Amino acid sequence: MTSRTTAELQALDAAHYLHPFTDHRQLAARGARVITSADGVWLMDSEGHRILDGMAGLWCVALGYGRKELAEAAHRQMLELPYYNSFFQCAHPPAIELAQRLTEVTPPQFRHVFLTGSGSEANDTMVRLVRHYWRLRGEPGRNVIIGRWNGYHGSTMAGASLGGMQPMHEQGGLPIPGIVHINQPYWFERGGELSPAEFGLRAARELAEKIEELGPRRVAAFIGEPVQGAGGVIIPPDTYWPEIQRICDHYGILLVSDEVICGFGRTGSWFGCEHFGTRPDLMPIAKAMSSGYLPIGGLMVADRVAEVLIDKGGEFAHGFTYSGHPAACAVAVECIDILRRERVVERVRDELAGHFAARWASLAAHPLVGEARSVGLLGALELVPARPARRFFGKRGEVGTICRDLCVENGVVSRAVRDTMICAPPLVITPAEIDELVARIGRALDQTAAVVARERRV
Repeated sequence: MTSRTTAELQALDAAHYLHPFTDHRQLAARGARVITSADGVWLMDSEGHRILDGMAGLWCVALGYGRKELAEAAHRQMLELPYYNSFFQCAHPPAIELAQRLTEVTPPQFRHVFLTGSGSEANDTMVRLVRHYWRLRGEPGRNVIIGRWNGYHGSTMAGASLGGMQPMHEQGGLPIPGIVHINQPYWFERGGELSPAEFGLRAARELAEKIEELGPRRVAAFIGEPVQGAGGVIIPPDTYWPEIQRICDHYGILLVSDEVICGFGRTGSWFGCEHFGTRPDLMPIAKAMSSGYLPIGGLMVADRVAEVLIDKGGEFAHGFTYSGHPAACAVAVECIDILRRERVVERVRDELAGHFAARWASLAAHPLVGEARSVGLLGALELVPARPARRFFGKRGEVGTICRDLCVENGVVSRAVRDTMICAPPLVITPAEIDELVARIGRALDQTAAVVARERRV
């Protein structure tokens, strides 16, 4: 693709390319790692290093790299109809086919989808649609949406507002009006002396307390990820989601399950809401929807919401140039067909999740690990200065960053969220590759522990 050296590419990168979520002064000093090719679950950088992608890109490359069927689907569609919009009462076959496919694999209450270009756009759409829905219902005062601190729903103005990440809020005058937050169901950090089951109920009941504080007739919806991804793979106790569902039902508010990360098989079910037994009214989706091969997202809309929008009539004044992009839709159709044809989700549930859980749990014996948790092909390790106390390092994030960099040196991508190491490999990973992934992270943990001891970090 290019004859430039790594140094040349790094210099051009530093001179011109502004990266997402990056300290650019720091990046320029060390130089970007330049990824040049990939196959299966393996990446190759410009220096010839082979790296196991333990994060499936950004949670999205479910089918692994190098799937010719997806590239060919994009190629065929670009030759036939590379672009047309869905405005002005127009449609095209790829968007129609994708809408049908999505209603076949999502829970039965979903028969409609609004297509977008990303998960962030799907969540922006959700905010607009929820407030429009309640206005059509004759309750325009129901316009407050409740999210969770440390949740993540994208980085647009509305998406970052829905999420509860303080660094994002501080840089953008966020959240926008009408969005508030409750605490996250993070037992390791916040559970105290409560059992996980007790804590799950207490965390969920903060939703009812917030609704009462705001006034039940003001609250439109609650949004949460089934498992918080970017927040640190926070897996809620089993008691949490059933109680959230009960509270939403009791107050008559809409439940939004953000499936951008958990959707399309990540938990071992097609969607995280199915794994945890909730019945959402709205589901933002993206990422694995196309295995990351082309940008696409959507908002699944349950019948009870869609029927109001359709029956009440009038224009929903919202949309994007690339809503239902033909090539992206064609790739997503092929991706869903592969997931079904190769029974990828069932394989995660029946074969890979158990193996991953056992191997991941073996890392809990490491002296640096306070907890090893997993569900499906999602895993997290809590790095702590001393066991068995649930206590964090004084400067949270420094040890995690050390471990993250050592993981890459050991040929595996694992992400650090503060001092929590997280993992979400492609869904097509093999048991042997899971073993290799865990072994490489284990070596990085050993090296991190040596740095911690040498520098006396506490």
